[in-house]
Amino acid sequence: MGMGRVRDALRFRDGKKNAVKPGDFPVGPTSKSNAAKQLQATADRLDQLQEALYASASQSVLLVLQGMDTSGKGGTIRHACGLVNPQGLHIKSFKKPTRTELKHDFLWRVRRALPTPGMIGVFDRSHYEDVLIAKVDSLVEPDEVEKRYDLINAFEQELADSGVVLIKCFLNISREEQRKRLIARLERPEKHWKYNPADLDARSKWDDYQDAYADALTRCDTDTAPWFVVPSDHKWYRNWAVSQLLLETLESMDPQYPEPSFDVEEELKRVKAAN
Repeated sequence: MGMGRVRDALRFRDGKKNAVKPGDFPVGPTSKSNAAKQLQATADRLDQLQEALYASASQSVLLVLQGMDTSGKGGTIRHACGLVNPQGLHIKSFKKPTRTELKHDFLWRVRRALPTPGMIGVFDRSHYEDVLIAKVDSLVEPDEVEKRYDLINAFEQELADSGVVLIKCFLNISREEQRKRLIARLERPEKHWKYNPADLDARSKWDDYQDAYADALTRCDTDTAPWFVVPSDHKWYRNWAVSQLLLETLESMDPQYPEPSFDVEEELKRVKAAN
């Protein structure tokens, strides 16, 4: 798959997660108004490509959204993924594993949530939780985390071989911006539902999480399943960037409408002749 302009600019490289800073504009618009205009143009093209993908039912896309609390996974789904027909979306949010899920290997629940051919799947958190929180909170032994990196790489190669195109986005937010967003959730009554006191527990382990993300990106960045680092201190830029990653990916896939299994001219005559 060829690299597009945005894919190339945001591609994780050289083991340096912070090559793209949370407040940067490494490519594209540098103002909210300009980003809004470009987003509308993107919506029209995305709509066409997504319909062709859905009709062809030959490949699928899996958009993985990972990031610290308040980095904007839900907002990205609403504003970037909301540009396409919801009929062609399959959205899955991964929370703390249930007792049933814990009886199986960590990829079991992920396999059950994969998009079917023709669909765009979106993961709000993902299998990477099992090498992030598991590592930071020492939920498993270090050698088990190491094994999971290899299992994830093998799993993602399996997906690629079966026609699933992955777009893995690390929504890179700064510690100061997270603080502002947590305060906003408490100061605005309509945002109270989004606040979780446990968010502060994770925040207290900020550096550990940054190290865990750096390790996950370094160990699980491959040509078939690359990581992209999306600056996320500016919500409008984050939404624009993810929509462009999705657009460039679909353009490179170039989905085609299937050939009809009937004689079009003959059917047209029949329809016109029908009462």
